[in-house]
Amino acid sequence: MTDQDQTITEDELHAYVDDELPAERRAAVEAWLAAHLEDAAKVAAWRNHAELLRARYGGVAREIPPERLNVARLACRRRNGWIAVASAAALAAFVIGGFIGWTVRGVESSSPSDLTRFTADALEAYRLYVVEVRHPVEVPGDQRPHLVEWLSKRLGSPLRAPQLERLGLKLVGGRLLPGPTGATAFFMYEAPSGERFTLYCGHTSAHETALRYTAGAQNAAYYWVDQNLAYVLSGPAERDTLLKIAQAAYDQIDLRSPRQGG
Repeated sequence: MTDQDQTITEDELHAYVDDELPAERRAAVEAWLAAHLEDAAKVAAWRNHAELLRARYGGVAREIPPERLNVARLACRRRNGWIAVASAAALAAFVIGGFIGWTVRGVESSSPSDLTRFTADALEAYRLYVVEVRHPVEVPGDQRPHLVEWLSKRLGSPLRAPQLERLGLKLVGGRLLPGPTGATAFFMYEAPSGERFTLYCGHTSAHETALRYTAGAQNAAYYWVDQNLAYVLSGPAERDTLLKIAQAAYDQIDLRSPRQGG
């Protein structure tokens, strides 16, 4: 059987793009791509996407994550078999100094600590996973019903994954994360340009609040509380764009609104 006759799996194509393919398989993959133009185009698109992510987020990917986050990821690995903390640290996107300086404006005075910590954790999660190319989520977006049902069950509350396609955002997928108040749901969306936005939600004791804004050096977020659940929509620090996305998510998530998605 020739190299061209061997079926190449999608995992091998991903490994080829990421330079993780064993040397003895490279010739077979390259022969396959030469004979299968559709897969060759797919690989070219993946490689271009990876370059866009590295160009935009490469700086934060080299930064060291906070020790607290490493501990959380270690505990998560024990429970769920996630990747090793050492591997996660290599892709971590977190600035320790920036974290110390984070402030959340306009938080309800009745419980500022809870919502402040929650928003800070959401931004940590955004920085950590936004740079991931192959494994940004646990459950892909094409399994939306399963993803929402699973996360709703783990949080013990009905959740929604807002439908943001009209804004040009595709649901990449989601994952379960440990948060400051327990299990937390994490949804990731992606624009055609490669920009990523995340929605982080979990239980809170803070009172309900409308959309509020907080910003750091490179990233920003809109956050709110509805029905004892806190939500943080994080993304690049482009306030007008972020507000449109956050408003669309807010309108769909609001349990009292007739416009519901997910």
